[in-house]
Amino acid sequence: MDSRSHTPVTAALRLCLHALLMGLLALAAARAVSDGTTHSTAVVVVAGVMAALYAAGASAPAVQSRTRAAAVWLAALGAVWLALLALSSDALWVAFPLYFLQLHLLPARWGLPAVAATAAAAITSFVLHGDAVTPGAFIGPLLGAAVAVATVLGYDALFRESERRRELIHELVSTRAELADAERTAGTLAERERLAREIHDTLAQGLSSIQLLLRAAERTLPDDAPATAHVRRAREAAQDNLAEARRFVRALSPPDLEHGSLAAALARLSSRTSTPDLTVQFAVSGTPVELPTPYEVALLRTAQSALANAVRHSGARRTEITLSFMGTTVALDVVDDGKGFDPAVGGGPGGTESGGFGLPAMRARARSLGGTLSVESAPEQGTAVAVTLPLPASEPKGAAA
Repeated sequence: MDSRSHTPVTAALRLCLHALLMGLLALAAARAVSDGTTHSTAVVVVAGVMAALYAAGASAPAVQSRTRAAAVWLAALGAVWLALLALSSDALWVAFPLYFLQLHLLPARWGLPAVAATAAAAITSFVLHGDAVTPGAFIGPLLGAAVAVATVLGYDALFRESERRRELIHELVSTRAELADAERTAGTLAERERLAREIHDTLAQGLSSIQLLLRAAERTLPDDAPATAHVRRAREAAQDNLAEARRFVRALSPPDLEHGSLAAALARLSSRTSTPDLTVQFAVSGTPVELPTPYEVALLRTAQSALANAVRHSGARRTEITLSFMGTTVALDVVDDGKGFDPAVGGGPGGTESGGFGLPAMRARARSLGGTLSVESAPEQGTAVAVTLPLPASEPKGAAA
């Protein structure tokens, strides 16, 4: 009867309900036969019909909670019970399992009136059969109805709470899996960036220096000197390996930087983050210059982190990203019109106060390249994050790697 009854406890309760109703019907039939009443045969037949009807409905897949089939089955069961009630006053005790069926299979707006009508029919039959009227004749059916109502409503409340907990557990498991995937992805990207920095700062710079020294040595040697050819071949080998090192650096850079400049990556980020509730605009100020890979990575990651904070924490409607080239420095500004925060109180959105490391990570990136990061914010006045990096004196991303 109930698609929710899958646990051993609920299955046992269903069996008890079946046994109770069948037992009460058998008791009514046995009492009629033992008393030798004129309607004993009719009582046995009607009790048998009701038992068969109950067994058919209890095993029918279509009889489910709050369905038309359940309402029709209960109506037929109630009609047969009323006929049995007219023949024998002992049938009034069958009202108790009927209470549970009505409350469980019918909507509340129909179940409660059905219980009240069943209790009234049980009390009326007791009176009409001429039995001695006692307080128990009224209290028994009414108390049974009250117990049934409390039990079924309590069961439904527990079931709803159990379903909410099940959904929360499922959501928690899914969130943990997503978090693990995100952490693995973040760790992979962080390792890629670290390797790119290491190759750039060690191998590429070293090979570039070797190439320059060999070029200078080649210029000082006469063309017919025996060492000139060896120096030239060594310079060409250093040049080839420098190009290979640069290819490694490009391959290990963030995917957003693989297909264009930093400005193009920031423009794609702004377009990708914009939603009907949030407008993200990107602009470039000054004359763009080619930046070393570590600079592009640091500025892109800072923009991503600041924009993520604006989306998750600030409730902003508008965010502006500006990349500025100012001669000897490059700056990135991310400004939103969100709810803001008090920088003097804690780490702010994504910072240590909220359990993350957004702002500390941005500061660490800027500090590692000799730059600075500043945050300006106030409650209900938005937030401005600005990172400034000094441009290297050597040629960026080119001959010096």
